[in-house]
Amino acid sequence: MSDRLAAAQAALNAGRTAEAIEHLTAALEENPARPVAVYRALLLQLYRAGRFEDGVRWAEQARRQLPRESDLANLHGVMLRRLNRLEAALAALDEAVRLAPKDDAPQVNRCNVLLDLRQGAKAEEGLTRLIRQQPRNAELQRQLGRALMLQGKTDQALVRLRQAVALQKTSIDAWLDLSGALSEQHRTKQAEDVLDKALAANPGEPRLVEARAIVLRRAGQFRAAAAYLESLLAQYGQAAWLHYQLGVTLGEYDRPTGNLHLRRAVELAPDNQEYLVALVESLERTRAGDEGANIEEAYQLAKAGLIHAGEIRDSGAKKILYEVLQRVADFDALPMVGDFRTRGRAWAESGRHAALMKQLSAVEAPEDREELLEQHRIWGRKVEARAAETPLRRPKPRAGDGRIRLGLMSSDLRRHPVGYFAMPLFEQVDPRFDLYCYSYYQGAEDEVQRAMAARATAFRWNPEIGPREAAQVIADDQLDLLIELGGSTFMNKLDVMAYRPAAKQASWLGYPHSAGLSTIDYLVVDPYVMPEKPGLISEQPLMLPHAWYPLGAFHFRPEPAAAPQPPVARNGYVTFGTANNPQKYNAQVVATWARVMRETPNSRFLFIRPEGAAPSFRRHLCAIFEAAGVAADRILFEPVRGAHLPHYNRMDISLDCFPQTGGTTTCESLWMGAPCVTLVGDGVFERLSYSTLMNLGLPELCARSVDDYVAIAAGLAADPARIAELRASLRGRMQASPLGQTDAWARDFYAAVARTLEAA
Repeated sequence: MSDRLAAAQAALNAGRTAEAIEHLTAALEENPARPVAVYRALLLQLYRAGRFEDGVRWAEQARRQLPRESDLANLHGVMLRRLNRLEAALAALDEAVRLAPKDDAPQVNRCNVLLDLRQGAKAEEGLTRLIRQQPRNAELQRQLGRALMLQGKTDQALVRLRQAVALQKTSIDAWLDLSGALSEQHRTKQAEDVLDKALAANPGEPRLVEARAIVLRRAGQFRAAAAYLESLLAQYGQAAWLHYQLGVTLGEYDRPTGNLHLRRAVELAPDNQEYLVALVESLERTRAGDEGANIEEAYQLAKAGLIHAGEIRDSGAKKILYEVLQRVADFDALPMVGDFRTRGRAWAESGRHAALMKQLSAVEAPEDREELLEQHRIWGRKVEARAAETPLRRPKPRAGDGRIRLGLMSSDLRRHPVGYFAMPLFEQVDPRFDLYCYSYYQGAEDEVQRAMAARATAFRWNPEIGPREAAQVIADDQLDLLIELGGSTFMNKLDVMAYRPAAKQASWLGYPHSAGLSTIDYLVVDPYVMPEKPGLISEQPLMLPHAWYPLGAFHFRPEPAAAPQPPVARNGYVTFGTANNPQKYNAQVVATWARVMRETPNSRFLFIRPEGAAPSFRRHLCAIFEAAGVAADRILFEPVRGAHLPHYNRMDISLDCFPQTGGTTTCESLWMGAPCVTLVGDGVFERLSYSTLMNLGLPELCARSVDDYVAIAAGLAADPARIAELRASLRGRMQASPLGQTDAWARDFYAAVARTLEAA
């Protein structure tokens, strides 16, 4: 044995891993033609030290030197798996199995990778073969249960998972998988019973205690979950997991308190990326207190703990990072989250429908629109497959009474833009219709919700209910048509639609794109929102005759009034601006705004957004304007939320985002007398402002190219008389338009629904 190898052995005997790795590495650098045992020893130590990149590099050299050694291929595959390079890991393990077909280790590792890849059928095949040799191996039974769950074979999976816990009552992973499988099937009580048995066999095991809270939260029982977790503070008060679970649970209805617990979790476990991501997400979504400070803290934490941490593999972490980067307009960092196709499909595969809305502003080419549709369908197929495992109990068909039962499902049937636009349907209920409403809102009832509830046949308000149970409530009402208005935005339950609780189903208002579910039959559109190119929506169009939405009187009120004169008349320069959410921004949009500014000497640009209080938001945007020759002192920020309407009196012209255009913000801008310039695109989400402007008789504000957009905006800015005329007339135009004629709009809506159902 060489001196290097002897020193390595001594270091191993003494438990000095780093020193052993150093000697083994030096020995192999001196002579790569070492025996397999030397390579095996180095790879094992690198694996135990968590140095997987180094392990892969040395495994590649080892396999070049000793290509017939199954152990080296196996270790290579295991290292690659830890780096989430799953396809490469599978190839290495396939080779290990080929070299040593009777060796169980590479076969087990191969099955693990197949599970990571969600290839349940292939994993089932391999695990079944292994279990024939080892029928009493609890871990193999558990993994087979997971493989069966991936394929939707729930009953078979539960049998295997129950076998696993019977064979090894100390297998915490098996207990967790069993309770998790039952929870996914909305069998909450059974999942809790399983955890009771698990804790009886493993008293005080924290992962099992934590799982009980997760089961309750998955069932929508947030307050019950929080009460349970709070009861554990005396025993587990210094446990990071407890504060993490409290943070994410309280975040459903008390985000500031939830943030305190998430901060504590990060303090107790600073290396846990999951806890950091949860804190970043919660801060980014916190509206209470200093919103700008919350956003800035979220961004700085993301930079320090995520961006600087290197490659991010978890799709959930990437979603949160993408949202934070968008929020502060850090467009240069966005590519690290992945390209359009890769990130979108990862989000869809992992069930993150809400993340797909972030893709709307990133569409650049026709193929992106097709790809975006497919991403939604990927999500939809998975959700429908899960829903099919626990079908609803269907009541007997109701007796024909000539009534049409129309359901509206949204947690935003309250003081919210969705509530404002939907309100005319409650003020003018068609006498042929019975109106049923379904809300899962976590907050307190407000005057808009009370007004809706008073006018509806039924208003089912269930803040703490799971999707399966929510779907059953709807099914029991035997609707003719259910319209969801919330998409996958916060507190809404789009996956309820996968159970098809109503005879016919539609989407409208909350999500300007096809949701991806084949169980949604119609998408409510108007002649302008409807894409001109075929195939850009998945559903059948439920066509309204004029406008996609009306101006509900709860929001579009006489006060605040539009200033009688435009700002240019008193300032001597034109002020452009936007109140759109930064999730609709992209680098081209901001650069185009800068072009407009460059074409309009001495002009200003006003951002009416709470993000304006975040230094990073201001810095990133000003940098883009300055790069285009527009001085930073021409960029203004008004950091407000909710009380933003009066600030339109400081804006002459609002510039729309593209490809994802404004909806509520466009209507608000026009209501306050600031004309909006928009760029018309192909998809529904690219045509909302176009619909509004066409209904107002203002096609001249609708561009068809970026150059056209710049020319229209700059041309309008050069015509103060036209700006003044529009400011004086826009509110009246809106009131006289189909948007403002809310009674007629409601009649048209109900008539369109009746025609659609009659033709179905």
